[in-house]
Amino acid sequence: MAWIKRNLGFTIGGVIALLLLGAASFYLYKSWSHNNEAWDAVKAKYDQLRQDYTPSSGMPLPGNEKVDNIKAVQDQTQQLEEWIAKARTHFKSVEPIPNPAGGVVTDQEFAGTLRKTIQDLQEAATNANVEIPADYAFSFAAERNLVTFAPGSLGPLSIHLGEVKAICDVLFSAKINALVQIQREVVSDNDSTGAQSDYLSDKATTADFGTLGQATITPYGVTFKCFSADLGRVLASLASSDHSFIVKGINVIPAGAVGMGGPNAGIEGGAGGGGEIAQPLPMATGGLQTVRDEKLLQVTLAIEVVKLSKQ
Repeated sequence: MAWIKRNLGFTIGGVIALLLLGAASFYLYKSWSHNNEAWDAVKAKYDQLRQDYTPSSGMPLPGNEKVDNIKAVQDQTQQLEEWIAKARTHFKSVEPIPNPAGGVVTDQEFAGTLRKTIQDLQEAATNANVEIPADYAFSFAAERNLVTFAPGSLGPLSIHLGEVKAICDVLFSAKINALVQIQREVVSDNDSTGAQSDYLSDKATTADFGTLGQATITPYGVTFKCFSADLGRVLASLASSDHSFIVKGINVIPAGAVGMGGPNAGIEGGAGGGGEIAQPLPMATGGLQTVRDEKLLQVTLAIEVVKLSKQ
């Protein structure tokens, strides 16, 4: 006790230090215990997350998921490209006439090819028993006898000649009765010297076909005489062609009523007052009654030819 009295200050300081050390130890223990609990919780969450993304669980690991997403995008891109390629086959451009390998048409080449193509179309009409106007030039009367052509016009004229022939091939294959006329867009200064009935006031336009790209839309007008079955074959052939022919308008009148509107009447409109004409006939002696006597029709079609830009 004497020593404690002599060293009272030291004793009191030691007791206080001991109490502080105990308090610090208790605090450290509680902190360590709390950190352990927090670490165990984090580790449990991580283990659960890893288990959820293991291949055995059916869910990919994050890295594999990224690879799978990239593969899915690549597959979808390929499918889209295949669809575009397939769709483009339905927009196959009609080959120009002439169509030289170098792509440059000369005056001499076009002049000779034009005359031969007109002759071939006349012969095709004769072979198909399709009546055409005398010495018909199929809308190229202005250029038929030329040996030189307006600058910059040979390319468009070659394209038009190829498309006119393609349309005529459809008409002749359908066995129409008569071709009255074909009309096309003015693309050359030489066209101004021809019969204006060969031309349309409409002009070619361009349109955006989305993933298919830009397209040029060229108008044509065709007037012909046929029966309803022939008209059906014409429309079916245009629709099923590898080339994109779009019937933009149709006008049908009895062929005997041409004087009411002329051969160009109604090209912008829908089906006109015509179509098949049905009339009951008297009973023939010893035969069946005829319930339908179809009349010849005159049909005017507004046709658009769609050409995708080359890619």
